[in-house]
Amino acid sequence: MQNLPGKTAFVTGGASGVGLGIAKALLGAGMNVTIADIRQDHLDEGLAELGGGDNVLALKLDVTDRAAYAAAADAVEARFGKIHLLVNNAGVAVVGPTELATFADWDWVMGVNLGGVINGIVTILPRILSHGEGGHIVNTSSMSGLVPVGGTAIYSSAKSAVMTMMECMRPELESRGVICSAFCPGAVQSNIAEAGKTRPDDLAETGYAEADKRRQNGGSFFHLYMTKEAVGQRVLEGILNDELFILTHSEFLPGVTDRARATIAAVPAKLPHNEEYKATFAMLFNSPIWAAEIARQQELKA
Repeated sequence: MQNLPGKTAFVTGGASGVGLGIAKALLGAGMNVTIADIRQDHLDEGLAELGGGDNVLALKLDVTDRAAYAAAADAVEARFGKIHLLVNNAGVAVVGPTELATFADWDWVMGVNLGGVINGIVTILPRILSHGEGGHIVNTSSMSGLVPVGGTAIYSSAKSAVMTMMECMRPELESRGVICSAFCPGAVQSNIAEAGKTRPDDLAETGYAEADKRRQNGGSFFHLYMTKEAVGQRVLEGILNDELFILTHSEFLPGVTDRARATIAAVPAKLPHNEEYKATFAMLFNSPIWAAEIARQQELKA
């Protein structure tokens, strides 16, 4: 879906930070843009930053509410006709030792970061397929999905899942005109640290109260983070290039490399191969999307 002008994007978590940066880039590329967000104050500020206008729609949405999600999609179609691009960007985070995590910590983060993405796919993918004009789905994962570190078990688990979702859906949908991309940013100037303000009362119990206090009192590193505008342009570039993995930070190369090497080293190469097993289940042992992505990236970097 390289011809973006006049088409419609739906961006969750779109009223601030990463989502707003993506929305700005897509609007600049000539798209109709819907920003969906759980916070009305962010929607008001985001709409003002985007300059309003007939090609921008702001909707209050809790991505864990399936009925509300369907109603939001209906509202977008009523306004713009069709949805072509879904950016599953809404996210929350808690970090700290795994043994301190409560069920509520797991349920909240997984409910938004994974459940919200699932709701977006189930609600909007059939609508994209039905109009037959092609489309694109971008899941906001994280470099934590590729290079996870201790103390981020809940967050990184969700982000790994939404990345793998795109790897599974890419070969299913590309031939039907829908491209799937996993967006894996490093540190970005965003409001994810304020996500606790939207935490539901029924999921308020947390084992990370002290860890959150220490994190918030640990100093500001915003000056080291990528701006939302730069990130938005990177996502736009990735969409235009049909990239499978949209990455932002070269500093993660050693971690990505070592993870790949560690996985390769763990393969039991000395064990005998079962040729009948290989022939019968050949589709399980590799995916054509990786070779295609290697070739794509080599061409882009040439």
